[in-house]
Amino acid sequence: MAITLSGDHAIPSPPLSSRLTPPQVWGIVLLAPYLLVFLAFVVYPVCYGLWLARAPSNYVALYNDPIFARAAVNTLIFLVIGINIKMLIALFLSGFFAQQRTWIKWLSVIFILPWAVPSIPTILSVRFMLNPEWGLINHLIFSFTGDDGPNWLNDPTVALTMAIGVHIWKSLPFWTLILITGRLAIPHDLFEAAEVDGASWWQKFRFITWPSMQTLYITCTLLSMIWTLGDFNSVYLLTGGGPADLTHVLSTLGIRYLRLDQLSLAMASIVCAMPFVLPLVYFMMKRLSR
Repeated sequence: MAITLSGDHAIPSPPLSSRLTPPQVWGIVLLAPYLLVFLAFVVYPVCYGLWLARAPSNYVALYNDPIFARAAVNTLIFLVIGINIKMLIALFLSGFFAQQRTWIKWLSVIFILPWAVPSIPTILSVRFMLNPEWGLINHLIFSFTGDDGPNWLNDPTVALTMAIGVHIWKSLPFWTLILITGRLAIPHDLFEAAEVDGASWWQKFRFITWPSMQTLYITCTLLSMIWTLGDFNSVYLLTGGGPADLTHVLSTLGIRYLRLDQLSLAMASIVCAMPFVLPLVYFMMKRLSR
């Protein structure tokens, strides 16, 4: 027990429990389980992964592996093409679904289903549809043309394109909903005044909608990039990284090394994604702090 000096006498300080108010005590009690879970399932795994990937030889091996270089390029393609197409479509669809019409409200319920349904059944269903032998798409091609359809996932370019398309289809409803909230927050008086002045649709969007939603749109784009870097399902469930490991991205490359019993390389490949993640986190937090 700590003591304090007062003149010639040592006065014991009160215990910590007596110096805390009941709300503070309850706050510590309720916060302790969260801290334990955070330390056990976030801090410890991250630190352990960094410790496994600490050897410089791991990164030399990654540099000499052509699959890693291909995965890094695929990741950049996935981010640059997939994110921008997805957010642009979400921006314009948000204007469509923001209309106050009954049939549009019912259509929005159907539109949100790909995001609401779990990833495993939805992406695997797309994979079955693309099967070259008994898939639905090739069956329709044969029914209408009499020709056999292509092996969709046997070409790396087509397979990666399909993975990007699945990612857009799966996550598009979520970002559309976020942007709808941004559109609904714009005062309707601005559009009425612009309409009185004879403004066109494009002028309303350019001078009213976009300036009002620009911050939200950029923030959503940065956050979507961060989440997409960790998107494991779109690629692995659809292509498995194939053919010949040519459609891997950094989030799925670790599984390839785990199958080869190379745990340190798996962790090192994940660490290599940090140069992509950290700048995105920095710019997003910088924008949010304004």
